[in-house]
Amino acid sequence: MAATTGRPPVLSRRALNRALLARQLLLERSTMPVLDAVHHLVGLQAQAPWSPYHALWARLEGFDPHELGALLTKRRTVRIVLMRSTVHWVTAEDCLFLRPLLAGFLERALLTSPWRSGLQDLDHDAVAEAARRLVEEEPMTFRQLGLALAERWPGRDPATLAQLARARVPLVQLPPRAVWGRTGQVVVTTAEAWLGRPLDPAPDPERMLLRYLAAFGPASVMDAQTWCGLTRLGEVADRLGDRVVRFRDEDGRELLDLPDAPRPDPDTPAPVRFLPDFDNLLVSHADRRRVVDDEDRRRIARVTGAYPGHVLVDGRVAALWVLTRRKGTATLVVTALRPLSRRERDEVVAEGAALLGFTAPGLDPDIRVVALGEPGAVTFG
Repeated sequence: MAATTGRPPVLSRRALNRALLARQLLLERSTMPVLDAVHHLVGLQAQAPWSPYHALWARLEGFDPHELGALLTKRRTVRIVLMRSTVHWVTAEDCLFLRPLLAGFLERALLTSPWRSGLQDLDHDAVAEAARRLVEEEPMTFRQLGLALAERWPGRDPATLAQLARARVPLVQLPPRAVWGRTGQVVVTTAEAWLGRPLDPAPDPERMLLRYLAAFGPASVMDAQTWCGLTRLGEVADRLGDRVVRFRDEDGRELLDLPDAPRPDPDTPAPVRFLPDFDNLLVSHADRRRVVDDEDRRRIARVTGAYPGHVLVDGRVAALWVLTRRKGTATLVVTALRPLSRRERDEVVAEGAALLGFTAPGLDPDIRVVALGEPGAVTFG
C-alpha cells in the first residue's frame, strides 16, 4: 500500500455518496459509448432481461436501447452468471476475464445453496464435462440440459444437474433473449463456443480490484468482497502499492481508491434518477449506507410481490417504483419512503415522465406518487 504520514483522511458518508454517483455516471448523464459504459461499470446486473436497459438509460445521454441489443447479437457483450452468482451483462472481454476468477466462488455458492442435498455422491467433473459437450453440440434451455443430463445420471433431479452445470461451466445466455423489442427463452452454450476464444488462463485479481474501485470506490476490502463474492482480497489489496490511496470512513474503516478517481465536493447537486431492480449501485458494498439507510434497506428486502426499482433523490434511495402496462396506459407508481418536498416531487414526476417516454412510448402515461400505506403503494411482508 502507498506509504502515508499520520492517519488517512476521513471521507463522510455524503462524500462517499457523491464519489460513488460520479463513478456510476449518475451525477450527470454521460456521452460515453454504450460498450465503454458496460466496460466501465464492470457489467450490469441482469437477472431481469430489461434491467440493463433501464440502468443505462439512467446513466447515458441519448441512450438507444437497440445499441445494447446489437452488442449482444454481435457477440461483443454477453449475459452470464458472475458476481454474487447472479446474471450479469458484461463485455465479451470481461466474460473471459472474470468467469475464471470467480469459478471457485460459484462452485462454493452452489454447495451452500438449497441444491446441495442433491449433489452428494455425484462426480461433479463428469457432469460438467457432459454438460459442456451437450450445449456446445446444440444450445439448450436449462430444462433441456437437465433432462439430457438425467438420462446419463438416472434418478438424479434434472434441475439440480442443470444448476451444477450453471456453476461449473461458463454458460452464456443467447439472443434473442433480452434483445430490445424481441422475446426469447433462456438458451445457453459455453462462452468459449459463442465467442470463439478461450477463457483467460491467468486472470489477475489485482486488475479486478482496481476495476471495482474505478466503478464503485472509494471502498473497503469487505465492500469489494461483497460485490464479487471472493474472499481474501485483503492479500490482493496489499499488493497494489502506490496504485491506490487510503482513506477512512466515519466509522474508522480503511477505504481504498484510485489516486486520480473523481471525488466530487459533497455539496455537488445530485439529480433524481430511476434505477432498475437490483442495480449494482445498491448491492455492491458491505456498507450500503452511502446510498440507503439500513432501516429502509431492511424494509425493502421485505417487499411483497414484484421487486421494485429504486428512486434516488439527492443521491439516496427515497422511493420505490413499479411500472405496469394495461389497455394502452403505462402506469408508474412511485412509493415515497419519506415525505418529499414539492420540488423533489416535481423532479420525481418529471424524471418518471421521461422514463415512461423511454420504456413505454406510445402508451398514455399515468404517474402517481404515493406515500406508504396509500392505495397502490408497495407493501412489506
